[in-house]
Amino acid sequence: MNFITSLLSNLNYGTILFLMLLESTVIPVPSEFVVTPAAYHAAGGNLNVWLVILFATIGADMGATINYMVAYYVGRPVIYSFANSKWGKMCLLNQEKVEKSEKYFDDHGIVATLTGRLIPGIRHLISIPAGLAKMNYWKFLLYTTIGAGVWHAILAALGWYLHAIVPEEQLNDKIIEYAEYIKLGIIVLVLIAIAYFAVKAYIKKKQ
Repeated sequence: MNFITSLLSNLNYGTILFLMLLESTVIPVPSEFVVTPAAYHAAGGNLNVWLVILFATIGADMGATINYMVAYYVGRPVIYSFANSKWGKMCLLNQEKVEKSEKYFDDHGIVATLTGRLIPGIRHLISIPAGLAKMNYWKFLLYTTIGAGVWHAILAALGWYLHAIVPEEQLNDKIIEYAEYIKLGIIVLVLIAIAYFAVKAYIKKKQ
């Protein structure tokens, strides 16, 4: 964890990509404390905010692909075994969390890969049920990219906004404070996305 803390204190495009790769596997790296501070520094002229979003999303795609491939090829028993192991516990993982992500995927179909990227607790695990279900990889990657891109854009917008109102030493406290607003916004976005795809599927079925 000292290694991750060191990376968080030295954010650049490479560390952003690497940390978001970890966050999209099973390593507990909170993306709001990566992308938001990076965008905060971008507002100060140290980074480019669009590149922050781009590299964060590429990292998320890479990490999600690792989860997808592992789930695709090793299957549910091995995934559950790891989740219940000492290493799984160290990654704040357990079978219940994996089952929760599977249920979300089952309830919402392939669109869950997009909307799931926006939901805390589901975001970094949604690629596992996609792999278990042997979802088409390119469709999985497309939805993952859109979902991760939207999430990182939200965090980047927050960081850019906070640069104008708080000094850097108060940044982490403000990120925690605004977390509830972020969650509310995410819920609205997810509901809109689910409604859109549900209506689209209904129209297609009628035709």
